Amino acid sequence: MYADIIIDITHEKLDKIFQYSIPSELEGMLKIGMEVAVPFGRGNKETRGYVVGFSGQTDYDESKIKDIMCIVEDSIAIEAKLVALAAWMKEYYGGTMIQALKTVIPIKKQEKVQEKRSIRLLLSEEEGRWQLEVFLQKNQKARARLLAALLDQPEQDYNFLTKKLHVTRAVVRALEEQKIVVLDSEKVLRNPIGYRNYQSQIPDYTPEQQHAIDIFREEYGCGVRNIYLLYGITGSGKTEVYMEMIAEVLKEGKQAIVLIPEIALTYQTVMRFCGRFGDRVSILNSRMSPGERYDQMERVKAGEVDVMIGPRSALFTPFPKLGLIVIDEEHETSYKSEQVPRYHARETAIRRAETEGASVVLGSATPSLESFYACKEGKFKLFELKTRAGSGELPDVYVEDMRKEMRAGNRSILSDRLKLLIESRLEKREQIMLFLNRRGYAGFVSCRACGYVVKCPHCDVALSAHRGGKMVCHYCGHEEPQVRNCPSCGSQYIGGFKAGTQQIEELVMRQFPGARVLRMDMDTTRTKDGHEKILEAFAGEEADILIGTQMIVKGHDFPNVTLVGILAADMSLFSNDYRAGERTFQLLTQAAGRAGRGKSKGEVVIQTYNPEHYSIEMAAAQDYDGFYEAEMNYRVLMGYPPVEQLLAVLMTGPEEGILETAAKYLKEFILRIDKNKILKVIGPASPYVAKVNDVYRRILYLKGADYGLLVEMKNRMEQYIEINSGFRTLWIQFDFNPMNIF
Repeated sequence: MYADIIIDITHEKLDKIFQYSIPSELEGMLKIGMEVAVPFGRGNKETRGYVVGFSGQTDYDESKIKDIMCIVEDSIAIEAKLVALAAWMKEYYGGTMIQALKTVIPIKKQEKVQEKRSIRLLLSEEEGRWQLEVFLQKNQKARARLLAALLDQPEQDYNFLTKKLHVTRAVVRALEEQKIVVLDSEKVLRNPIGYRNYQSQIPDYTPEQQHAIDIFREEYGCGVRNIYLLYGITGSGKTEVYMEMIAEVLKEGKQAIVLIPEIALTYQTVMRFCGRFGDRVSILNSRMSPGERYDQMERVKAGEVDVMIGPRSALFTPFPKLGLIVIDEEHETSYKSEQVPRYHARETAIRRAETEGASVVLGSATPSLESFYACKEGKFKLFELKTRAGSGELPDVYVEDMRKEMRAGNRSILSDRLKLLIESRLEKREQIMLFLNRRGYAGFVSCRACGYVVKCPHCDVALSAHRGGKMVCHYCGHEEPQVRNCPSCGSQYIGGFKAGTQQIEELVMRQFPGARVLRMDMDTTRTKDGHEKILEAFAGEEADILIGTQMIVKGHDFPNVTLVGILAADMSLFSNDYRAGERTFQLLTQAAGRAGRGKSKGEVVIQTYNPEHYSIEMAAAQDYDGFYEAEMNYRVLMGYPPVEQLLAVLMTGPEEGILETAAKYLKEFILRIDKNKILKVIGPASPYVAKVNDVYRRILYLKGADYGLLVEMKNRMEQYIEINSGFRTLWIQFDFNPMNIF
């Protein structure tokens, strides 16, 4: 037998299967997905690789085929289904097979297993008393102390007992040799969840919730596996619907994966799931130690876990009987990988579900245009939750025009209305959240006097300020000098908005000296339990005001929050991204949804320099349908996803001349093979940062209605790049429907 092996070298020219013979000592031991050591190259250097298949014959000269050396001992084998998923990801998103394989391994290597040790007495009480007298007569005090303690309690924890009695390992060994005690040990798998006593009651479902649950239950029971979009306004009870659907899946003996976009959401989400499903729930996230992550995979293999919750990487949990994948807040950009392969968790989850016979549920108060468009096209099934669960009402929303504030003499980042509302909430002992919208900020230039934003004359996106006094469009490469006065009103107050959460915290503490303030951003959540501690403190009403970036406005449920202030709502509106309007609407709607989730009605203040923009108007009205229609008109007009598909080709290299030539040749190749002119090719242009560490960057865009054609073009480009020596010093990667401009 021969093993088909992918060598662990991230290089396009080595991205192919190599065959090795299986030595007799490894026969019957190898499985697809195992990591093995093999001799590679002319020098037979020991290299690692992954087994991706077996065959009884070879296309090569048998005398030249080398033997596998051994199985890598501390490695984690990849499930065969995940190897197949990796092959699909490599084809669909580009990159090499080894990069795809490493992506689907949630745990990279084995970790040391924790053991719980205990000392157990083997003698009867009478025999023990006699032996104790012997030890005392011989003045063997340490042995006597240990035996006396075990006569009081015949089995005790090893670490506790030895430390308490100051007994060494040699003393324990001596009693073992005398057959007086035995040292027992058992493997202990760490459970990172400390909320097992949290109890939740099954609520009374609204008619809309019950309808979604009933349809899912009926279809799942009949063997129908579907893709569902659960579109529910903030506070409508999407999580309760997820849990009921998961309960139905578990009843069938299946397992479920729940993806959440932020580590910050883990705390509240896991508490609710544990209340329903107990310790059959586990989590995976990047803040856990390697040992904790490894233990969760061991618990999965041992059948101790039915529900895995975590961000993107949790999608690859090796459940043998996967029945359901839930993607909460499915619109979030964090579901798109920024590493090669640049996969999207939503598409990859759908692929995994198709191959394993599972259903997929996507949930959001502000669905991505791609998912809502798929519902309109009949590819997904839509469930709508248009009313809040319980007695909660949607908050009142005020849009404050910061241009008027400035003209009235208020140059603070807080509008007069927001200041008054904060004061009234502090008097009532109600809580406040202040959200700084920094997502997508890329140096756009705006006027604080009139709100004018400098845009590209060709692309309808904001120009970005670059060093050297120029403004650049990251779509077409258009450049023009930095403006000193506003082209619209002539004001000198034009430039980039530069405020951070720390400055806002200082301002709020000066303005409201009696308020207890918490700040939640990347700086305050660096520690392992940073998110949990801040959220737990705020939930326990230990603070009056929580200030933060987008991590504070997604999915959290704080009943005493009755005021949300959204500062600088425009900061994502004019980023260099065709999704800027969609991102802004989603963030503002999600932020507004944090207010008034308890008994008291909430209020929201949106501060903006562009109150007439449809994204802000629709977010204030919580009108997703109206926003969808307006945004889709723009996407149709400009030919952007989901109407058309987009492929970005990022090229980097140390020599600018070679990079320019290679980009030009690649564009000519694309135009040559696209004989029917189906695709639109844009560029090559400089991305936002044209050079990093003396490495130059160029980007090409391909637009077309057929995703499959773009995948085919990607494959053709990979072949062209491989056979042309001019590309050897360059690094090239592909990104389908990119979330950000590079």
